[in-house]
Amino acid sequence: MRIARFAKGDGVAYGVVEGEAGQTIAELYGHPFGIDPAGVRFTGQRYPLAEVRLLAPVLPSKVLAVGKNYAEHVREMGGEQHAEPVLFLKPSTSVTGPGDRIAWPVKLTERVDFEGELAVIIGRMCRDVPKDRADEVIFGYTCANDVTARDLQLKDGQWTRAKGFDTFCPLGPWMETGTDPSDLGITTTVNGGVRQHARTSELLWDVPSLIAYVSAVMTLLPGDVLLTGTPEGVGTLSDGDEVSVTIESIGTLTNKVVVRD
Repeated sequence: MRIARFAKGDGVAYGVVEGEAGQTIAELYGHPFGIDPAGVRFTGQRYPLAEVRLLAPVLPSKVLAVGKNYAEHVREMGGEQHAEPVLFLKPSTSVTGPGDRIAWPVKLTERVDFEGELAVIIGRMCRDVPKDRADEVIFGYTCANDVTARDLQLKDGQWTRAKGFDTFCPLGPWMETGTDPSDLGITTTVNGGVRQHARTSELLWDVPSLIAYVSAVMTLLPGDVLLTGTPEGVGTLSDGDEVSVTIESIGTLTNKVVVRD
């Protein structure tokens, strides 16, 4: 099931995207978190998908991210593989939606990179989740772009500023609740040219392992987002570039880069 968050004439709602081509969206009562996806209730209102504006599928309390989780990406960045996952946080204010602009703060950074990733959406409050029960706390999956000011990342020696600018966490286009994340193709393109391509089966730490690791550190809340890491092929973006992250069985997230005054 594909569940999207969207803007309509009188506010914001969640809905189920219907049909293989996603021609319509059926509005839900309230929000879907804490509810078995099979038990969601519909208002009876349906809209042509082309006539609504899709928003970031969640407004998380926090975005957790994992660095260096594909071996080839570790090599391309010139680092060493760590014995445990490398965690960092992106602020909730970095989240933006499908079709929204990635604002490049040129007064502060000269190099902005794309990083296409699989994102996990948490569905219930949890802590200390055993690996074999991780699926019980996962609501669904979406596409993500962990946009990074690479020069600031290198300069600062830690990643908060480089990863934390407004619009530096595009998510979307919706949440897919019925997919198996263990072996999905992930492709990032810039202006139509393929820049990244890998499969989630190449993750050094898979999704259940990451849920167990992260939840041992902090409580996860419904709507929280976990970015699982980017494959090799990261690179720079320029003003006007259109960057897309496509994940098999989920969809495509597309954003355009614009210079921020």
